[in-house]
Amino acid sequence: MSQLDNCPNCGQVYLKNAFREVCMDCYKQEEEDYQTVYKFIRQRQNRTATMEQVVSGTGVSEGLIIKFIRKGRIQLAQFPQLGYPCDRCGTLIREEKLCVSCKKDIQTQLTQIDREEERQLELNNLGKTYHAVNKNKR
Repeated sequence: MSQLDNCPNCGQVYLKNAFREVCMDCYKQEEEDYQTVYKFIRQRQNRTATMEQVVSGTGVSEGLIIKFIRKGRIQLAQFPQLGYPCDRCGTLIREEKLCVSCKKDIQTQLTQIDREEERQLELNNLGKTYHAVNKNKR
């Protein structure tokens, strides 16, 4: 479903859809920048370039290069020095959205929450007393 929105790059009104997040003018510029980056990193001497080297060699912003990587337009398997920041801590990673350390930390926190909920449930159940009623003694 399409909707009117302002382009996050230039502010121009455009029709936002599932395929484009920017206006047509900015989209064309992004495509040119993608071609520039891709040509640069495909050269044999640049395949092991770091993010800083790609930015300085192409003039394309790091944020836009990261956008290309996240969208799958640049496959990191072919470029061992490239990566993108973890969504939580900013450490450079090459797959998924979180680094191993952040995943482990979140899992630990979830485990602690589960344990605390179980403890609270046990405490609530311990406070209840049930009495049996003997029907013969009336």
